[in-house]
Amino acid sequence: MDLRRVAEFTPRSVDDEPRDAGVLIPVVERDDRLFLIFTKRSEDLGKHAGQMSFPGGGYESGDADIEETALREAYEEIGLLPEEVELVGRLDDIRTITEYAVTPFVGYVPDREYHPDEREVAEVAMLAVDALLDPENYRYERRDHPYYGDIVIHYFTVDGYTVWGATARILVQLLELTTDWRAPERVDRRV
Repeated sequence: MDLRRVAEFTPRSVDDEPRDAGVLIPVVERDDRLFLIFTKRSEDLGKHAGQMSFPGGGYESGDADIEETALREAYEEIGLLPEEVELVGRLDDIRTITEYAVTPFVGYVPDREYHPDEREVAEVAMLAVDALLDPENYRYERRDHPYYGDIVIHYFTVDGYTVWGATARILVQLLELTTDWRAPERVDRRV
């Protein structure tokens, strides 16, 4: 995984959604392997309960910018201090079906234990990048969305966790930008 490609990347912004959100893709180096930190959202949350996500959330009026939103949310959700993050860059904004424009930031973070805020996060999971790249752990399906038309839903299943939806779309861009991995062009596995 070559994160220099993220630093050199010119991301596209989304300006036409009513709400903005920022997420952090925390990258951990451990024993010469790279891991990404995900959160499993609490079952008590109204939207996306129980789903895997990157730490992040909605912009608040006290945030200086969307980068600060991502860092604030990472602190609130898993106890990651903003000064612990070595930001590398950002990826393209994405639109979500809940009418958010989500801005993903990528940064190195320390290899330590992270503690979830139980009101929002049920669990913190570190998933190995090499496992996410394994074709046996990836599948996708096409769906007809009433608003967006023909869409692709990506699924990464590693260590009993399934990353899908908006988080998987962000993950696909990260992997395609920083590695030789590419999402397949045809559906050959049933979900």
